[in-house]
Amino acid sequence: MRLGVLDVGSNTVHLLVVDAHPGAHPWPAHSEKVVLRLAEQIGPDGALTEAGADGLVRAVAAARASATRLGSGDLLAFATSAVRDATNAAEVLARVRDATGVRLEVLSGADEARMTFLAVRRWFGWSAGRLLALDIGGGSLEIAAGIDEDPAVAVSLPLGAGRLTRDRLRIDPDGAEPPPAGAVADLREYVDGLLDPVVEKMAEVGWERAVATSKTFRTLARLAGAAPSGAGLWARRSLTRQGLRQVLGFVRHIPPRHLSELEGVSVGRAHQLLAGAVVAEAVMRRLDVPALDICPWALREGVILRQLDRFTESATRGDQP
Repeated sequence: MRLGVLDVGSNTVHLLVVDAHPGAHPWPAHSEKVVLRLAEQIGPDGALTEAGADGLVRAVAAARASATRLGSGDLLAFATSAVRDATNAAEVLARVRDATGVRLEVLSGADEARMTFLAVRRWFGWSAGRLLALDIGGGSLEIAAGIDEDPAVAVSLPLGAGRLTRDRLRIDPDGAEPPPAGAVADLREYVDGLLDPVVEKMAEVGWERAVATSKTFRTLARLAGAAPSGAGLWARRSLTRQGLRQVLGFVRHIPPRHLSELEGVSVGRAHQLLAGAVVAEAVMRRLDVPALDICPWALREGVILRQLDRFTESATRGDQP
C-alpha cells in the first residue's frame, strides 16, 4: 500500500510518501517539505500569527495535492508542539480543514515521545535491550525509555530549539554577532531546571542503549565527525558527549548568519543550532549519557508503523470466525 504522512512540525511541514505493507520496511517513495518555523511565529499572546497560519494553509494544500498525485491511499496528517501549544490552535485547525479538507490530528507530547520510541525500537530491534530515546524538535524535547515497544516512561518538555531561540536567546537569523555569554549561561540554567524532575524518573527506568533522532541531533553529530548524509541510510552514526562539548564550544562564538556555512547545517535551522546544542549537552550530562547512536527513523516512521499495526490488527480480527 502507499501511505502519505504529513508532519506539521515546529520547523517544517514535511510530506513523506512511503510504499509499505505490514511486516516490511516502509520505503520512501517521495519526500517534500516547506520550512515555516512555526515555533518562531507565535505572538506575544501565545497565538500563531496570521502569517504563520497563512503559510500553514498553503503548505498543507500543496502537500495534499502531491499526495493525491502520487496515489497515496491514506494521508495521516498530524501536528506537534507549535500548533499544540498555540492559544488559537482550534481556530487554526478549523481553517486548515475548511481550506484544504485535511484534518490535522494534534499529538500530545507524550504520544510524540511514544511513537518516536516505537520507530527507534523497530530500527534497532530487540537485541538493543532497554532503550533511551531522545528527540529535540523545534518546539519540544521528547524523552522516552523502556524495554518494550511502548516505553515505560515518555515525557515531553518545552525545550525545542526553535522555541528557545525565540524566547530565550532571541537570535536574529541574520545577526552579525553571537549571543552574549550571559544569555547562553541563562539558557543552560533554564534547561537544567526543567530537566530536574525528569532525571530521577528516567534513572528509575534505566537503559542499555541511548539513541537520538531528529535533525538537530543529526546535525550536531555531523559537526562532531559523523558520516554525512551521502554515506547512506545504513551508515552508523554516533554523537559523544565530548564531541558535543567541542561543537558547543565553537558554535557559541559564531555569528548566526555564518552558521549555515558549516558542513551539514541547513540554512533554515542554522540560527537554532546553538539552542539545540545547549539542550543536547544538558540532557546528555544530566542523564550521564557518554554517547548516543543516531537513528534515521523518528516520529514520522513511528506514525507509519503504528498505522500498519492497526491494519494488521484489523485484518486479524476480520479473519476470526
